[in-house]
Amino acid sequence: MTLTPQPKTETLAALPPEYAEDLRGSIRTRVETSGRALVVLDDDPTGTQTVHNVPVLTTWDVDALSAELASGGPVFYILTNSRSLPVAGADALNREIGRNLLEASRRTERDVAVVSRSDSTLRGHFPGEVAALAEALGGNFDGWLIVPFFLEGGRYTISDVHWVAEGDQLIPAGQTPYARDAAFGYVHSNLKDWVDEKSGGRIDAASVASISLDDIRRGGPEEVTARLMDLHGGQCCVVNAASYRDLEVFVMGLLAAEDAAEDGGGKRFLYRTAASFVQVRAGIAARPLLTAADISAAEGRGGLFVVGSYVPKTTAQLNSLLALPDITALEIPVAELLDDRRSSIVGRIIDDVNRALGQGETTVIYTSRKYVGAAGGESDLSIGRQVSDALIDIVRGVAVRPRYLVAKGGITSSDVATQGLGVRRAMVMGQILPGVPVWRTGAESRHPGLAYVVFPGNVGGDDALVEVRERLAE
Repeated sequence: MTLTPQPKTETLAALPPEYAEDLRGSIRTRVETSGRALVVLDDDPTGTQTVHNVPVLTTWDVDALSAELASGGPVFYILTNSRSLPVAGADALNREIGRNLLEASRRTERDVAVVSRSDSTLRGHFPGEVAALAEALGGNFDGWLIVPFFLEGGRYTISDVHWVAEGDQLIPAGQTPYARDAAFGYVHSNLKDWVDEKSGGRIDAASVASISLDDIRRGGPEEVTARLMDLHGGQCCVVNAASYRDLEVFVMGLLAAEDAAEDGGGKRFLYRTAASFVQVRAGIAARPLLTAADISAAEGRGGLFVVGSYVPKTTAQLNSLLALPDITALEIPVAELLDDRRSSIVGRIIDDVNRALGQGETTVIYTSRKYVGAAGGESDLSIGRQVSDALIDIVRGVAVRPRYLVAKGGITSSDVATQGLGVRRAMVMGQILPGVPVWRTGAESRHPGLAYVVFPGNVGGDDALVEVRERLAE
């Protein structure tokens, strides 16, 4: 079946009415009663874009995981940044974390539910890293639940098809620029076919189950539970959703299936989801966007933007920011980073950044926009690694504390946090724009207590970076 773009307003209006009951409070009560911790393995740091007052770990040794589980908090993130790795490295990393998490759960006698959080536009190491994680966690999962719905970014799943909103149009995900990603590209927008495609045919589309919007909106949590109870043997299941209420109904049914007493125990699931699911599954109440007073970015001099993402949306946002009259713009020529000019380029930009920040200027470091493809046996991920390494070296060289730091792009923001700033544990304060989280860096970091804005590459309108700058300047 050939899919075509659909009008967003009309398409959403034609769906069955949403389930009437607000279930968020009931979910929160059930989560607290169970005592089960939700652990989110985030393949880049943008997955924190729907939560607040939640810790993020960038290390995953057994002692660190045990301490977090013993704290009693309902949810925490582990930043894996596995999307920046080749598939073998991502698989190995997930196995390591899975084994450590299993041991930490045993030590603390606290059960865990695990989210493999990935991109809402379907880019990432699926199914490899999920399979590796499932194996390390002991296997015996009844199902893998695929939930890419992400309201803040305009991602909807309707009739098993994943859609990306652009203005008032819903575009099939497989027809967007995200589907042409050099490392994680795909063709299919129907998620059953997408699973088949990404697995190389090992998981046949006909074997993939789904929970429809009819199940959710007309059947309610009881119908969801019944459908989930039918899953077995690690079966993939697509979850349709077009609103947060849909997620609430699904999660209420999911919790009931996991707690079911049939045959001596409930169902066991591994979640492969986008960010919206985490907020609901953890029972976290929504909160307003952060203000400048909430963030309190008073210490330091000028603001610093680091832009590594090269998707078209980021380029449009960058151009709007650079058009402002009082911006110090420092371009990193990517092609020159790949030869013997790298050291001089990095050194020059470090000097320019420190000078500009010392004078209180808003400074933007950005990679050149012309795509540099793989050649001579290099992979696109390898080139991305070299570019990211240069950004890390530059951030490490920033001696003048900025008032705030905005990192644009998933891999960029992960590497800047963990290697550039030395963050091992941070707290998510909330969001400055829909889908754009703000962290407070830990005492161990290069700039303790820094307001660190994790800006996904695929979120926001053309003026989003400008708006962040204005909010932080208030």
